[in-house]
Amino acid sequence: MAQYTLTELATYQEDVRKSRFAALASKADNPDEALRFFAEHSVPTATHNCWAYRIGNEYRFNDDGEPGGTAGRPILQAIEGQQCDRVAVLVVRWFGGIKLGPGGLIRAYGGVAAQCLRLGSRIELVDEEQLLLQCTFADMALVQSRLGTFGARIQAEEFDAAGVRWQVGVPRQLADALVAAFTDLTRGQGRYRREADEQGH
Repeated sequence: MAQYTLTELATYQEDVRKSRFAALASKADNPDEALRFFAEHSVPTATHNCWAYRIGNEYRFNDDGEPGGTAGRPILQAIEGQQCDRVAVLVVRWFGGIKLGPGGLIRAYGGVAAQCLRLGSRIELVDEEQLLLQCTFADMALVQSRLGTFGARIQAEEFDAAGVRWQVGVPRQLADALVAAFTDLTRGQGRYRREADEQGH
């Protein structure tokens, strides 16, 4: 089944029995990006800032004071129901004086999140292979400048005394070409590991 992510910020607002719900959704390539999005767009004066993200097999959600299971989980289910991945969704609620009850909250949070994703500008995700690349600081800039040529995205970055380690997602059909280019660019000194090859090189 095809999976989709967003190409730009998506927003949607709805009033449910005098409570205002505002949903914001964005592409997030890693958990840090998702948490940064929530921090930047949460509204301190609102009653609740509830959220969820899914990035591959990683997901988290937060009810922010709403009864357990009535906010964050329905937002996550909306992400999954819309076949989305690598997205973060924040739903801000301003309480209007009428309690919605657990069922009403689940419908409101899930419905607003789903509509926000439905209306957003989406793009199909490409089947990716995961690579672990290691190279020296001397080769780092050159290698990094070429990654985009292969549609590769850096998902994680670590530095140590020897240089840099990147976890990279690359379209599966371009993985062989990227490995060949990486070997050339590092004159055979760079190390790599593919998800299908736990031996490494």
